[in-house]
Amino acid sequence: MSETVVQIFRLSFIGIFNFFAAILLVPLFFKLVARFNLRKKIYKEDAPVFQSLHSKKQGTPTMGGLIFLLAVLLTTSIFYLGDKLKIEFLSFFNFVNRRETFLPLFAFFFSGFIGFLDDLFGLKTNSKRTGLRIKEKLIIYTSLAILGAWWFVAKLNFNFINLDSLFFFVGTFWFIFYFIFVFLAVSFSANETDGLDGLLAGISLSILFAHLIIAFLNQDYHLAAFISSLIGSLTAFLWFNVYPAKFFMGDTGSMSLGVTIAILSFLSGTTLLLPLMAPIFVLESGSVILQVLSKKIRKKKIFLSTPIHHHFEAKGLPEPTIVFRFWVVNAIGSILATVIYLVIKFYGS
Repeated sequence: MSETVVQIFRLSFIGIFNFFAAILLVPLFFKLVARFNLRKKIYKEDAPVFQSLHSKKQGTPTMGGLIFLLAVLLTTSIFYLGDKLKIEFLSFFNFVNRRETFLPLFAFFFSGFIGFLDDLFGLKTNSKRTGLRIKEKLIIYTSLAILGAWWFVAKLNFNFINLDSLFFFVGTFWFIFYFIFVFLAVSFSANETDGLDGLLAGISLSILFAHLIIAFLNQDYHLAAFISSLIGSLTAFLWFNVYPAKFFMGDTGSMSLGVTIAILSFLSGTTLLLPLMAPIFVLESGSVILQVLSKKIRKKKIFLSTPIHHHFEAKGLPEPTIVFRFWVVNAIGSILATVIYLVIKFYGS
């Protein structure tokens, strides 16, 4: 049996295994919701347009990102321990690897933990403050970005920006600056996108599938296995997160997805393609930036509400329609980005 067929079987099994692991964690999550009252709070004073559109979602369970975080943690631990115990079947599926997956695994779980604390703080506080302030988030995630940049420079010898075989040497300082910018931009864009039922999960799946294909073709099979585990568990989450959502992912899920996508883009050499691979991230963050600048300079709003998916809601477009169309736009962008990458890979040298 060829290596390609073996790896396709391996990736498929890992994805399906994670899907069912996440499904089995859903009842446990609802028990946690009931025990600790993990439900969404919405404050009218903070965003009246948003509140008027989403008041009916008050009390919906949040922190659902725990489902795919714990599913990946559980299955990764099973395969890793099986490898250490010399259990041949489990060892075959182990994808914990220093070169390919140490960093994305750490980034995924650590950012998920920070997002969990943020959500928890917002739920437990008696004030109208709903979590960490933006300055506090910037400090935390900039620190994480600096750590990630150090890893790429010190451990992986990065001082360049690349698109597969195309290398642009920029030196250590400018690479670190670029890394921090991309890391923060993608992380916070994912967080902004998480505002409608199923929106971020569906968009993330198209981005992750693109990275899965690229990792597989580059023969980074351990990295591809990690992506497959995330796709499987995220698909199970989306099963319950589509409109009307049974629960929201919260910062627990949105920040972990954004950080992970940023790290994957550097490992796969696709950072220059991210605006095309994740066009909805650009649209969402761009709308927020334009709104803030317009309010400060012109003293007027451009959009009825931001991020822009709330503007379309305020214009009367049904939520499922917005989500589906945003999924389609992002999927097309991800496909085009993958095609461009493959053209450069196979015909660029």
